[in-house]
Amino acid sequence: MKKIVALTSIIILSLGAYSQGRYFTKSGKIAFFSKTSMENIDATNKSTACILDSKTGDVQFAVLMKSFSFKRALMQEHFNKDFIESDKFPKGEFKGQITNNSEIKYTVDGTYPAKVKGKLTIHGVTKDMETTGTITVKSGKISVSSSFNVLLPDYNIKVPAVQRSQISDTIKITVDCSLEPVK
Repeated sequence: MKKIVALTSIIILSLGAYSQGRYFTKSGKIAFFSKTSMENIDATNKSTACILDSKTGDVQFAVLMKSFSFKRALMQEHFNKDFIESDKFPKGEFKGQITNNSEIKYTVDGTYPAKVKGKLTIHGVTKDMETTGTITVKSGKISVSSSFNVLLPDYNIKVPAVQRSQISDTIKITVDCSLEPVK
């Protein structure tokens, strides 16, 4: 009996140690914007999952494509059916690492520049990606933000000829997540 209690205690303590330095949200925000002379298109997803390990700099984002909200229902329908093919490719994700993680003081309030390198998967296509962002530490909470561009052809996203003038090949992605410590 003592061995079972000791083993259980070790497992619980190990799990607690494992979660130290890890931050998480399932209500992060990712938005995208397309600008053309004909029309601007923007959409927002407020149910993005993100996990950050401050010890290793590992970071991961996952987003369900059908969770993007548009100003007009028809845009949302075209996005899911014709461009992203959400039934076939239901999520987008990024898995990477903060390459300058040692320069970020996760226990000291402040704003820190972050360099991120990893793999971005959209529409079933995975590409290497490097970008910069900001990590803000305030009262034990972490906020991450970044803005970068993706090219639709890089991810085999085809825009029908009829809509070519309404959708840019370059899409601006904006990430904004507030993370809580994993308990």
